[in-house]
Amino acid sequence: MDHYTRIQLAIHYLEQHLQEEFDIRATAAVAGFSAFHFQRLFQAITGFTVLEYVRRRRLSEAARHLRESEHGILDVALAWGYQSQEAFTRAFAGHWGMTPARFRKMQEEPCSLKSQSVIDFNDYRSRLGGDMYMRAPRLLTLNPIRIIGYEYMTNLNNDQHYSEIPGFYQEFGASQKFMDIPERSRPDLAYGVACRFTDDGGFSFIVGEESGAADGQNLKPGFTWIELPGGLYAEFTVEGSGQDIRKMIYGSWLPQSGYERREGPDFEVTDVWKSTPQQLDMKIYIPLK
Repeated sequence: MDHYTRIQLAIHYLEQHLQEEFDIRATAAVAGFSAFHFQRLFQAITGFTVLEYVRRRRLSEAARHLRESEHGILDVALAWGYQSQEAFTRAFAGHWGMTPARFRKMQEEPCSLKSQSVIDFNDYRSRLGGDMYMRAPRLLTLNPIRIIGYEYMTNLNNDQHYSEIPGFYQEFGASQKFMDIPERSRPDLAYGVACRFTDDGGFSFIVGEESGAADGQNLKPGFTWIELPGGLYAEFTVEGSGQDIRKMIYGSWLPQSGYERREGPDFEVTDVWKSTPQQLDMKIYIPLK
C-alpha cells in the first residue's frame, strides 16, 4: 500500500471522528506513520497542516449544519468542537467573513472556495507525478556519525521551520558557537540535524559538527550531542541559493520511491569552504528502509 493510499485511510478516520477531539497520534497510526512524520508528509503534499485541514473541514460542516438544520448556533458550535458560541463565532467569521447568524440568513454561500471538501490523495498522486521533477538521489550506506552542536527549537506549523532554520545557521556562525565544540574532527562541514520530534509538530534542529569527543559531558549550556545512526540513506544535492527541497522530497519523491522512511533524524551537510551566499554546497540525507 503506497503513501497516498495510507494517508487516505487516515482522512477517512478523520471524517469518522470529525466531531470529536482531534487526536493526531490515532490519526497517524491508521496510516502507519508516527505523528510527526504523518504531519510532515501531509503538509509537504498538500501545502497546509493536518490541523488546518481539520479546522477547515469542521467550519465547512458547521456551515452546512447551519444551512440544513434549525439547531441553535450554540448547539452547532458545540457539535463541531467549540467550547462557546463566542469562540465559534470568531472562528466562523474569520473563515467565512461573516457571523454564523448572518450566514444562515443568506440565500447562497458567500464563497464556495472557502468550503473544504473531503480531500482525495489520489488527485495528488497523479498531479505530483508530473509537476514536481527533481534529480534522483544517490542511495548509500553510512557509518554512525557523532555530532555535537547547539540545539534550536522550531515547528512545522505555518512553515515556521523554513523561515527559522536559515537564522539558526547565521546565529551559530556569527556567535562562533562552533568554537565551543570539543575535538572538532571535520571543521569544514556544518551539520544541521532535525530530531526529537513531538506530536504537535515541534522538533529540535541541531547545528554542529562532527566531534571525536567520547561523550557529551561538560558541554556549554545549549549544546548537545547526537549520534546519527548508520544505515541506508537517500542523499539529495541542493543546487542554487537557499533552495529547500524537503517539500519535494516528502511531497513527491518519497511517496513514489517504494522506500519507507525509517526512524531517525534527517540531516544536512554543508561544505562551508565551498559554499557562498549565492551558491550552496549542501547535501540532505533521509534515512530509508
